[in-house]
Amino acid sequence: MRNSILLICFLVSSVMSFGQKDVTWDDLSDVKFTNKYFPKYEEYYLHPEFAESIKALNGERITIKGYFLSLDPKGQIYILSKGPMASCYFCGVGGPETAIELLFPKKQNYKTDTIVSVTGTLSLNDSDVDHFNYILSNCTVTVIK
Repeated sequence: MRNSILLICFLVSSVMSFGQKDVTWDDLSDVKFTNKYFPKYEEYYLHPEFAESIKALNGERITIKGYFLSLDPKGQIYILSKGPMASCYFCGVGGPETAIELLFPKKQNYKTDTIVSVTGTLSLNDSDVDHFNYILSNCTVTVIK
């Protein structure tokens, strides 16, 4: 009986580990940026060139830990940041590779700077300056205590 329980636990954990890939901020840091002109806005913006290791994650279900940021009073714009709000790249620390746009099926109620683990499908964005370079869709969140 005990062996059966251990076997079941092993199988469940094995199946769950294949469901998503744990990713760190270091994994996402292998990106180079150049200034590129975007005629729509008549401005130059940072254009990412993702390393092959990052391109391999495109479309994959990943899990990453960071700080939850709600940037919109209506609760429609959510970000996962490598650092807390006071240290995010909007404040001059790090770069665009240290933040991920989060897309949820419904409104979220986490407080800014809550440390979370987020699982979602990663999309790489190198052409739409209205969105982040990293986008996670169909997100689920676990609060880290």
